[in-house]
Amino acid sequence: MKARTKARGVALQVLYEYDMAGHAPFTSLENRLEDDPIDSNLVQFITDIVSGVVPLITLLDELIAVHAPEWPMDQLAIVDRNILRIALWEFAVSKCTPIKVAINEAIELSKTYGSDSTPRFVNGVLGSLANQLNEIEQKINLYLSNIQ
Repeated sequence: MKARTKARGVALQVLYEYDMAGHAPFTSLENRLEDDPIDSNLVQFITDIVSGVVPLITLLDELIAVHAPEWPMDQLAIVDRNILRIALWEFAVSKCTPIKVAINEAIELSKTYGSDSTPRFVNGVLGSLANQLNEIEQKINLYLSNIQ
C-alpha cells in the first residue's frame, strides 16, 4: 500500500471513530500513531485531512447528498460517507490532490474498508461531484466566507 493511501486509511479510521462514537479526533489519531508510528510528513497529511474535514462535515454532507439522492446521509454506511468526505475535501476544498487521484484513492479505500458495492458507489458519487466542481467550489467559498 502506498504511503499516502495508508495515511488516508488512518484519517478514515479517525473520522469513522469521530462519526461513530464522537471521540476527539486528535486523541484518536494519537492513539493510532502509538500503535503504528508513521512518517512525520504523513502525520501532517492525516492531520490536514482530519482538521479540514471535521469542521466542514455539514457542508460536505450537503454537497454529497445532492449527488446521492437515493441515499440519505444518515443511512449511508459510516465508512462510505467518510471516504466521500475525504475525497471531496481533497479535491474541492484543499485542492491538494488532483480530482482523478482523489477519486482513485477513494476507490482504493473503499475496496479495503467498504462493502463489495462501495467502490462503484463511491466512484459514481465522486464522478458526479467532479462534474459539478465549479458550482461546488462556489458553494464552498460562500460557506467559508460566512463562517469567517
